[in-house]
Amino acid sequence: MSPYILAVICILLSACSFYETNAQLSANFYSSTCPNVSSIVQNVIQQALQSDARIGASLIRLHFHDCFVNGCDASLLLDNNATTNIVSEKDAAPNTNSTRGFDVVDNIKTALESSCPGVVSCADILALAAESSVSLAGGPSWNVLLGRRDSRTANQAGANTSIPSSTEGLTNITAKFTAVGLNITDVVALSGAHTFGRAQCRVFSARLYNFNGTGNPDPSLNTTYLANLRQICPQNGSATASANLDPTTSDAFDNNYFVNLQNNQGLLQSDQELFSSATTQSIVNTFSSNQNTFFQSFVQSMINMGNISPLTGTNGEIHSDCKRIN
Repeated sequence: MSPYILAVICILLSACSFYETNAQLSANFYSSTCPNVSSIVQNVIQQALQSDARIGASLIRLHFHDCFVNGCDASLLLDNNATTNIVSEKDAAPNTNSTRGFDVVDNIKTALESSCPGVVSCADILALAAESSVSLAGGPSWNVLLGRRDSRTANQAGANTSIPSSTEGLTNITAKFTAVGLNITDVVALSGAHTFGRAQCRVFSARLYNFNGTGNPDPSLNTTYLANLRQICPQNGSATASANLDPTTSDAFDNNYFVNLQNNQGLLQSDQELFSSATTQSIVNTFSSNQNTFFQSFVQSMINMGNISPLTGTNGEIHSDCKRIN
């Protein structure tokens, strides 16, 4: 179908903004320039999983934290650089001593530069790595839309204000999703990525001992689960000790996260709050009872998130090293 006909259809359906956002990205973007891009990315992640079971969750989180700040442009990956005036997003509060997996991204980039030099962007690497991480953990696979280019700037201030926090209320989190064009179903579906991975005690220990300054634990916490978490995170214990986000199937991508919420076993405040609002509770119940429905919604929400303000065409560049601009 010609771009002209697509444009006419989009006008008739009042869907032009959607058309413009998505027309620039394509699942076949590298079909002639780097046809093995997906398998190269997957092979590096498979290797990393041998020594680090949580790397998949860490990689999908990089894509999330990148897309919420100036769009999916790999700006998160840039290191501080006084010469090029880069103030790194890695040092923003949501990322410092928290985001990880940058070494695996570098290994993917090295492998791709060896096979297809100067072709695949770091922003697309993050999108592809997220998909591989999910599918390798038993979750759905999908055709990743590609063609993003890499930013020549970073936005640390934006990272401090735009990335949803686990201690924010659902209203604030939803507002941050809305600000980048995502909706309440995206909030719940993308939260389902907490079906694997870990969180440090410092992120949720207030729920165990002093919720909202009450001197008591969060009353919504399952009491058996609370006792287990207190063993992992004793009061005045290590702030960087970690607990599984999903206590049942910690390294598998499935719908048990939503079952946990029904049982008051959400690790983070932002997780359990999804079961406190009528709107989100109904979505949680749907995903809990039907894994295929969750998988389908998750894939669509990942595509939606991957479409946030990509740099395409002649905007941005293809970084030869994801840590610095060319």
